[in-house]
Amino acid sequence: MSTVHPDIRKNASPEATSKEPVIEISNLKKSFGTQPVLTDISLKLFNGENLVVLGKSGSGKSVLIKCIVRLLNPDGGMIHVLGEDVSQLGSDGLGKLRQKIGFLFQSGALYDSMTVKENMEFPLRRIKKGLSEKEISEKVIEVLENVGLADSLNKMPSQLSGGMRKRISLARTIIVDPMIMLYDEPTTGLDPVTSDEISSLINDIQKKYKTSSIIITHDIECARNTANRIIMLQDGEVYQEGKPDEFEKSSDPRIKSFFK
Repeated sequence: MSTVHPDIRKNASPEATSKEPVIEISNLKKSFGTQPVLTDISLKLFNGENLVVLGKSGSGKSVLIKCIVRLLNPDGGMIHVLGEDVSQLGSDGLGKLRQKIGFLFQSGALYDSMTVKENMEFPLRRIKKGLSEKEISEKVIEVLENVGLADSLNKMPSQLSGGMRKRISLARTIIVDPMIMLYDEPTTGLDPVTSDEISSLINDIQKKYKTSSIIITHDIECARNTANRIIMLQDGEVYQEGKPDEFEKSSDPRIKSFFK
C-alpha cells in the first residue's frame, strides 16, 4: 500500500473531495521488463481542479499520464476517466474519449512542416467536423489571442522561440475544448520568466475553459503557481498528498528537499 504522511493526508483538500472525480485511478501498476515504475498508484482528479503530480525524474510521473490515455497499457489496476473504464474501451471508444482530453507533450509536438495556422486547424478539422471555414478561422484567432500569439498565425514552428512553441502547443490543445488537460512537464527547458508565463496560462485555461487538469512536473515554482492540490510520487507510489501550503509547512525531509 502507498505510504502517506499523516499530517498531510488528514487535511487533504476537503473542498475538492466534495466534487465528482473526472479521473479515478486505483492500484495502478506498470513495469518495463523487470523494472517496476508504478507499483501502487491510487488517486483522483476532481472536477475543475489543477492537480500537480510532483516527483523526481524517473518517479513515473509521465508514465502515469500516458497510462491514463492508454498510450501505455498498465500491467494492473483500474483507470476510470469521465466514467469510462479505460481498459475496456475498444479503438472507437478510446478515440472518442481522447477527443475530450488535451495532452500537452514535453516537446510540444507541433508539426514542423505546417504553419501555426495549419497546426491549429488540423485538430479542428479532425474532431470538430462540420465547422465552416469562417468558424474555423474565428476559433483559431480566438485561441491564439488567448495565449498572446495572434500575430504568429503564418509563422513556421522553426521561427518560434521555445516559450512561443509551448504557447502554440497549448493553443492547439485547447482549440477542441477538452474537458481534461494533461500537462507533461510544461515548463521544462524554459527560462524562469517564460515558465511563470506558462504557469499563468495553465491557470487561465482552467478558469476560461473550466478544465480539470493533471500537471506533471518537478518544477517547484510551477507546482506552487498552479496547484489546487499536490500528490508526490516516490518509488512508484503516492508518498504524500495535500494542499500546497501543507507541503510548504511539512517537516518531512523528502518534502523539504523540494520546497526549499
